[in-house]
Formats: sequence, C-alpha cells, structure tokens
Amino acid sequence: MSPDEEAFRQVWQGWLSGFEKGTDFVFSIRLVRHNHFLGLCGVHSANTGSPELGIWIREDEHGNGYGREAVQTLGAWARATLNPDILVYPVAEDNSASRRIAQSIGGVIVKREQARKFVRLTYHIACA
Repeated sequence: MSPDEEAFRQVWQGWLSGFEKGTDFVFSIRLVRHNHFLGLCGVHSANTGSPELGIWIREDEHGNGYGREAVQTLGAWARATLNPDILVYPVAEDNSASRRIAQSIGGVIVKREQARKFVRLTYHIACA
C-alpha cells in the first residue's frame, strides 16, 4: 500500500488516466452478499496483444479462493473485451498462492527475472 495519502492520490489518478486511454483497467473485488471490500484486480497494457493481469487481496482474506475467482473472471473479461493473443500474469517467485492461481488457469512460466524487490516469474496464459 502507498506510504501516505499523497502517494495514493498519484496512484489512483494514474488509474483514471489509464482508463481514459484504454490502457489500464482496475476493478474492486467485493463479496456480493455484504459488499465487503476484498481487494483489487486489473488489466494493464490492455491496448496490446498481451495484456497483463494483476491482483491484490487483503491479507485477512487470503486462503478463501477469492484471488483465483477474481483472476479467472478478469481473464474471461479480458478475452471477451480485448481479444488478446495471450494474457500475461507476473508473480513473485516466493508467492506460492499466486503461482497456483496462474497454474490453475493454464499459465506457463516464460520468464524468470530479478525485479526491484523480488524474483519475478512471468506466466503466459493462452487465449485460444
């Protein structure tokens, strides 16, 4: 999460700019029966043939399958709306839960690289 209110303001303003340009879409994940906020998911580089899926789930809601459901739904939306060649799903190598999500939707590791804070695995998910 952003360290202060000003930093977060810059983040959400970037989301709005990306939405207006058609490059990025960020969605709130909520539990339907209570409208309880669970996290965020998004599609980045949406105007390319290989949009990137991303997700963040509140720590107190980990382990309930919400991440998998959100990524499956987000992938279906991206396929139907954006008609991509492939979907990209980057995860931290040490994040076994995110890796299981990628694998459960047919993701195949295509790259391993050192990111700023962690080793990142990039999965490709077929759209055909």
